[in-house]
Amino acid sequence: FPTILTNPSSGNHWPTRCMTGASHRHTFIAVPSHFAFQCCSRLNRPSVVNHMHGPTSSRSIVTHLQRAFGGDLVKTMARVLSRHVVVAAVVASGIFSAASASCRRDPSGSGASSCAAGVLSEPPSLIQRKSQVKHSSLSAEAGSSTRSRIQVQGRQILVDGKPIHVKGVAWNPVKKGGTNPRDVNFAEAVERDAALLAQAGVNAVRTYQPITDTRVLDVLWSHGIWVFNSVYNYGGAPSDSVVSKVNAVKHHPAILMWTIGNEWNYNGLYTNMALWDSVSRLQEVAEHIKRNDPEHPVACVYGELHELQGVDARMPSVDVWGVNAYRGISFGNLFDSYAALSSKPFFLGEYGADAFNAKIGREDQESQAVATKALTQEIVDHSSVTGGSCIGGFVFELADEWWKVGKSSAWVHDNGGQAPGSGPYPDMTFNEEWWGLVDIDRNPRKALLALGEVAIPTAW
Repeated sequence: FPTILTNPSSGNHWPTRCMTGASHRHTFIAVPSHFAFQCCSRLNRPSVVNHMHGPTSSRSIVTHLQRAFGGDLVKTMARVLSRHVVVAAVVASGIFSAASASCRRDPSGSGASSCAAGVLSEPPSLIQRKSQVKHSSLSAEAGSSTRSRIQVQGRQILVDGKPIHVKGVAWNPVKKGGTNPRDVNFAEAVERDAALLAQAGVNAVRTYQPITDTRVLDVLWSHGIWVFNSVYNYGGAPSDSVVSKVNAVKHHPAILMWTIGNEWNYNGLYTNMALWDSVSRLQEVAEHIKRNDPEHPVACVYGELHELQGVDARMPSVDVWGVNAYRGISFGNLFDSYAALSSKPFFLGEYGADAFNAKIGREDQESQAVATKALTQEIVDHSSVTGGSCIGGFVFELADEWWKVGKSSAWVHDNGGQAPGSGPYPDMTFNEEWWGLVDIDRNPRKALLALGEVAIPTAW
């Protein structure tokens, strides 16, 4: 039976009532609040056929399955765990003997559910070595627990009681000729980009503009990718402008937390606002978020560590800190220094190296790959999952953006540029249009492969 689930080309088939062709993939996915059922899809990845927002009872799901497959098969599905892919059917306590079956997660190690994410088989991989996996249970009944699904506990983020590690990538898709934020287009890029990210074992993206389109979140979630959704970066917007953005997608399972600010201690919320005025504004923003969504943590993304202790003391509504840090090929004492400043969880909001080497005047994929792997491994070595101070981090960034330098037009790939921080390996120079793990046309660089070689840590 596991072979039937995991190898659609093996010649084994589902029951004839579902079967319409030997090449079809057959899966059942059940998740809290978002239910997807697919039978005989021609795609090599699960697709959402029936998408219902709000609580969905496991009794109704099981009834649907019983009609389609028969009770015995449904019971069997709930017990099956394959070696590489974990598949579960949700069962109701009133129907079967188990209090509730749980979905199990395989590919990302994030603590998200594999069936919730719709990742029932691994797509063709760009890498030879798969990341380690970690399983986490999701309740079969949406809203059945009195505690939040996502919790902050000490220096950890828990999902259904299990600590997670974030292996993330910053995502701001702007195509050739476009500018930020006008031409950021999540919907256009998500199918292709989510597949690239999943193939490298990435389990989270961090945005710089808000995702309010649930269809974009559906695609990310189908690849096992969480979202750190940015809802406030620009100080010219009122603090309560976050409310509509949060309310638009707060019930979607892909949302792990909200982020506010981006190294705002450098840029004054992009309005040159004074530091302590920025602190007050962001505290107000965080309060608005918590009033409208107490179920997700609020993260604030800072630049390096200067004055963070005093800032943290004045921002009690911030649950998690993000730190953007560029210190060459090692973070040095960053992890210990942060731990001395705050007891809250933190992640690297940005890190990495660009692909242009100013020392030799050309692209240098090898150096970018070396830095990406070394820095990602260093984050793993300090993971809070295994007793460290850091919940993970976000490589900057998935794809090149050609609008950033301003030497010529957004149709030309320039080198150079300026940014705060010490600088990236090997030239300590910020080449702002060369940060992509893939180029602007989505051709993978060696750094994407290097990222995929770093395994996600597990608690056991």
